[in-house]
Amino acid sequence: MNDRLTYEELAVLMKNGAGLTVDPSAMADRPGSAFDEYGLDSLGLLGIVAALENRYGRPLPADADRCKTPGEFLDLVNNTPVTGV
Repeated sequence: MNDRLTYEELAVLMKNGAGLTVDPSAMADRPGSAFDEYGLDSLGLLGIVAALENRYGRPLPADADRCKTPGEFLDLVNNTPVTGV
């Protein structure tokens, strides 16, 4: 199992959490585009953070819900070391 969050998984989370249909390849092609360009607001991102925390069984970095772009979010989530192991 790969613990790294992908654009495909992020698109599924956006669909399940906020009802947004997003092409994951479009996000991958433009990782610096803002979440609001896809219709995702801060409340929607907060829901995605909560879903990932439940999945991983650990808190995400404190700034995860403040990320402005998919690329920034994936970088933060995937490059933060796991602590407490």
